[in-house]
Order: sequence, then C-alpha cells, then structure tokens
Amino acid sequence: MDFRFSLYLVTDQDACLGRDFFWVLEEALKGGVDLVQLREKSLGPNAFIEKAKKAKDICMKYQVPLVINDDPDVARASGADAVHIGQKDCGMMEVKQELGEDYPVGLSLDQMDDLVKMGAEQAWYYGVSPIYNTPTKPDTLSEWGLKGLCHLRNKTNKPLVAIGNIKPGNALSVIKNGADCIAVVSAICSADKPAQSASELRNIIEKAKNG
Repeated sequence: MDFRFSLYLVTDQDACLGRDFFWVLEEALKGGVDLVQLREKSLGPNAFIEKAKKAKDICMKYQVPLVINDDPDVARASGADAVHIGQKDCGMMEVKQELGEDYPVGLSLDQMDDLVKMGAEQAWYYGVSPIYNTPTKPDTLSEWGLKGLCHLRNKTNKPLVAIGNIKPGNALSVIKNGADCIAVVSAICSADKPAQSASELRNIIEKAKNG
C-alpha cells in the first residue's frame, strides 16, 4: 500500500473526555483524517479485537485504512490494514513472519540510531516521536524538534509521520521541515468539534505541501 496520507489520528479513549469513542472517530473522519491508528493499552485481547472490528467498519465507510498499535494478533483478527510497532514492541521480522512480508508495518523512531537497527528498512513509514514532548508519550527519550526532523529527512526517503504535541500553530513548520504526514491525539480527540479541528489541520497540511 502506497503511503499518500496527510492527517493521521492516533486514538485515545481518555482523550475523548467521556464522549462516545466511535462518535469522535467518525467526526474525525468526516473532517479529513485519512489514516487511523487504534491504540489501546488497557483492553484485554478480546475487547481490543471487538473495538478494532467496529473501528474498521467505520473507517471503511470513509475508505480510510485502520492501523493497530503494537498487536499483530489484533490486526489479523480484526482485518486491519496495517500495524504500528515501537522500539520496545515485537520486532519487525517477527511481525512480518506473522502477517506476511507485504503487510504494512509502521515503525516508531525515538532517536537517530533507530534508523539503522535490524528490520528498520522494511518499515512502511517511520513515526518520528515525539517532535515536541507530550503527556501522551511519557516514555520517550527526548524530543526530536524541528532540527532533528530535518536531519532525519536528509537521511531517509521513507515517509515520515510526525507526532508529539502538534497543533494548528506548529503544524505548518513540521511539514516544512520534512514530515509527510502529521499524527495527532488530543488535538482532535479532545477538541470540542473534532470534525472542525481535523478539517483545520488538514487544510494547514495541504497548504504547506502545496505552498
């Protein structure tokens, strides 16, 4: 699957602030999110699969791929389109063995050295995390910043998905410094009007890419 995405929603149940999760998801899709990652740290396997199946159905209505965070078993069982793994999760080789050599696997890069680790070259895209420190990613080593993002852009031709405290006020700079796609959590999940917030971010990204 070619990577032609601009606005990537990483879901967070708590960030939805008590509102129905699937309502927030569908509003985000209406607003222009074109890639969705389902991230669940507290659900058991069966509940995760059921949530993933429902999310997949909603995403299919908008022809948007669903990515499962960390769990190849859930990705396979739910019919998800891709999986995303971090540096502390199962390795790229393991995921490819389970899901197939052609199955899309996104990979988080926490630091420049991660670029040359075994299996990194097989990634569908690199998740550059975090661009700016954020409470939704408390276990990261340090922030990349715009300078680090720009340096990474010069080292690889892989699509770069930037995440970490990205908002309308800094999204343009992130794209201008090398990101192909912006991923957000609270900027959409916690917004009063998720569809409007997604649309605003999408317009900023498209303007940066076309400008």
